[in-house]
Amino acid sequence: MAGSARLRHCDGLPATANGVSKRRPNFHHQLLPTKAVPDVGNDKSFKVASGGFGFILHPSSFIIRHLLPYPACSILPPHMAAEPSILLMRLKSMGDVVFTLPAVHLLRESFPHARITFLVSAENAPLLEGFRGVDETIALNRARLRSGNPLHILTEMFTLLRRVRRGRFSMAVDFQGYGETAWLARLSGAPQRWASVHSTPRHWAYTHSFPCNYHLHPAEWFLSLLHQCGVRPGIVRNDFVLPDKALNDARQFFTANQLSLNCPTLFIQPFTSTPTKNWPLDRYCTVARHWREHGRQVLFGGGPSERTMLEPARQAGFPVSAGVPLLVSAGLAELCALTVCGDTGLLHLATAMGKRALAIIPSTAPGSKYPFLHPEWAITASAGVDISSIGAEAVIAACERALAETAIGGATPQSR
Repeated sequence: MAGSARLRHCDGLPATANGVSKRRPNFHHQLLPTKAVPDVGNDKSFKVASGGFGFILHPSSFIIRHLLPYPACSILPPHMAAEPSILLMRLKSMGDVVFTLPAVHLLRESFPHARITFLVSAENAPLLEGFRGVDETIALNRARLRSGNPLHILTEMFTLLRRVRRGRFSMAVDFQGYGETAWLARLSGAPQRWASVHSTPRHWAYTHSFPCNYHLHPAEWFLSLLHQCGVRPGIVRNDFVLPDKALNDARQFFTANQLSLNCPTLFIQPFTSTPTKNWPLDRYCTVARHWREHGRQVLFGGGPSERTMLEPARQAGFPVSAGVPLLVSAGLAELCALTVCGDTGLLHLATAMGKRALAIIPSTAPGSKYPFLHPEWAITASAGVDISSIGAEAVIAACERALAETAIGGATPQSR
């Protein structure tokens, strides 16, 4: 929406735009409440500004209901206000690790002198290079744990536990809520252990735990977990900082595949981790041919296991980046005018980089994994209808609207 849109705010709850990415305005929202939670039955709205954009949030929305202070007393012990050592845990998947970004930013702002360590699976560890609020990463080699080799399993577990115990953490926050992370939280020795849990029996591992709320966007729930544990609301930032090397490697990919940095490019990633969430590949190819005929470049991407499945796109003359390192895929999204895909990690990573995306997903109902703070960036099927019912014409039209919203008509940036 235009920055000049008329915005209203609730009395006593001022809000201002705050925080700009070093590369471009991103989605930073600041709510600074000074009163108790308002009655969600009233008809007032809250002003939320974002870079050059503005929109209105009704009090019944998540941002109002869950980012205001909880009336209960804080459970944070007094010594936590100094320089805590904080362990965060989210092993997988790529998109869910990205969804922890707003919570990481909030913890960094709440504890500016803290040492924050993030435990993540090895395949997702490169993502943490873009988490500026994280000081250290512990990468868990899950392949060794599943190898069936007792020596490998014991070595990996001993190394992991020694590293965790050596951290002398004052607080552990488990964003995964699985059995293995429950044990790691308990064995960390942290006096404060918080979690969102999927199973009631795991409450024993934590000092404070809450059942997962599947009616919230995951990023919203991770923030809500912190608020319920006493962390005061602050700036809601979904800001991933792409390392320079990844961007340079992406530029080299463009050059090697005869893609121009001066021509608007669409980055399409057709496959998700769940086949029922996949829009048909032949329709992605129809969309790609349309934009190629209209002077746009089109690039197909995916994971290493998807190279063979993307062969029809390659045979149609489109470059394919399947198998490039994770952060290079992020760099390619940075260079492209529009990222088009289903519920993939790339979709959520592009959103966190402030790039325009188009999500082809089954639904934006509560709990759906749409682009965080941007459900309007999704195109969905009718309720109860399979995602394959979405026609190529509808996606082409949505792409056209998205490209029209980009800052320079869909052209890609030459530098930051």
